[in-house]
Amino acid sequence: MANENHNAYLLSMLRKNDLEIIDHAGKMVFLKWDYAIEIENEHLFKLTQDGHVVAPFADVEELCHFIKMDMQLNEEN
Repeated sequence: MANENHNAYLLSMLRKNDLEIIDHAGKMVFLKWDYAIEIENEHLFKLTQDGHVVAPFADVEELCHFIKMDMQLNEEN
């Protein structure tokens, strides 16, 4: 049950931050531009892009902010 709560919270925060969710299954959430988030545990979220680890995050809001900023930088280039 705890995992479901973490998944629901992560999905909710991604939507709240206008981050498009392509798919989600189990501990994985997939976003556009080949971003993926793996829920390691209730306090650790691993962000990958194109299969490469970008960074671990302990805070979902910080994770969302990082993704938004990175997407904006990619759009500008």
